[in-house]
Amino acid sequence: MPDNSVEELVRLEQRVEELLRLCERLRVENYALRESQAQLNTDRATLQEKNDLARAQIEAIISRLKAMEHD
Repeated sequence: MPDNSVEELVRLEQRVEELLRLCERLRVENYALRESQAQLNTDRATLQEKNDLARAQIEAIISRLKAMEHD
């Protein structure tokens, strides 16, 4: 029985160590994903601004063309 208890403790210790490694790996991965998400959000906002600017410029060009038609 004592040998069995020692074996169980060793297995438990190994499992805890394995879970700690997994936890650390997931923590690092989570941090990297959050950084990536933040960068993607920044990129998206920049692209949205460029898109809005281009839309405004195109709308202005269309307005000028329509005005030229009526002149």
